[in-house]
Amino acid sequence: MSTLLQAADEHAALEALHARGCTDGLPVIIPTAPRVSRMVLASGMDADMVLGTMGPAGGVATVQQVAVAAVMAGCLPDYMPVVIAAVKAVIDPVFDLTEMQSTTHCTAPLIIVNGPARHNCGPIASGFGALGPGFRANASIGRALRLTMINIGGARPGESDMALLGHPGKFTYCLAEDEENSPFTPLHVALGFAAEDSVVTVIGAEAPHSVIFSGNADDPLNHEHLLELLAIGLTNLATNNAILGNGAATVVLNPEHASILAGAGLDRQQVAEKLYALCVHSTAEMARLVPGFARASSSSTTRHSFQSPADILILMAGGSGIYSMVMPSWCAGAHRNSPSSVKVEADQFCELPGLSATTGKPT
Repeated sequence: MSTLLQAADEHAALEALHARGCTDGLPVIIPTAPRVSRMVLASGMDADMVLGTMGPAGGVATVQQVAVAAVMAGCLPDYMPVVIAAVKAVIDPVFDLTEMQSTTHCTAPLIIVNGPARHNCGPIASGFGALGPGFRANASIGRALRLTMINIGGARPGESDMALLGHPGKFTYCLAEDEENSPFTPLHVALGFAAEDSVVTVIGAEAPHSVIFSGNADDPLNHEHLLELLAIGLTNLATNNAILGNGAATVVLNPEHASILAGAGLDRQQVAEKLYALCVHSTAEMARLVPGFARASSSSTTRHSFQSPADILILMAGGSGIYSMVMPSWCAGAHRNSPSSVKVEADQFCELPGLSATTGKPT
């Protein structure tokens, strides 16, 4: 169970949390007992239910401790199903949380939400600026996961979180897929879930890399040029994906770019296959630029950046225009920085209508 701290007032409590290293450096909502209890109640689960352990400290994540993080992050009780699923996703051994928290690489858990939870547990933004400011659910859900990684997982910069510089996604990194407007099947369906399921997928990712493309609609090779540029952004020779040749990565297509690819008759799987084929590099060039990481190959003069097309996560989000985003990844760990997907068990969560997220009192 969580330790109950005492303070003269909320200002003193905030300063005490900062002094203890319990925050992400930004002000937090003070997790008073009533606020945490209401967040636990909203989960529909017992406070002492164990979700798993979080590295590198090996802290035990209980529902109550996750509720503490959710309160501190500014979550509404409605967000708890997604927060719980995100915590379960990073706890799954396939995510390599301990190694990811400890690496010197600039990686952070990107949370992708699919299914009805995008609306029922939010709304979680998927359109213009979805990864930027202005969306409470996106910001606080991603932040809640980070606070569990700090306070349960024990990640402290320069001590156990060894990212040399980090990136802003280590504060919060969360968006939904724009399923209603996408020409492709939703990501969670491609991953084997039912269309009606709500699913949280988490992958360790670098900050978004912008890919600019404004082609000629009359050019029959329009889609091919777009794919080439996406591949350059995704696994250029400065990325871990290219040099280590492992792991997964993420492509976030804007609506215009998704329409170009779909208009060329490509489905999600075919886009992934084409990107896989394009994400290939000369072993000689690797040996020249990064000899310490280049692996000898006696049979081939080239090397793929991914082991299969399935390693490339593709979704549609954002506003329509000339920019899409790609997120290369870390690629290391026992499971090669694999994505982890967890179904949101929304039916066991309780609604608490009329309660303030900041005071926990009826509004």
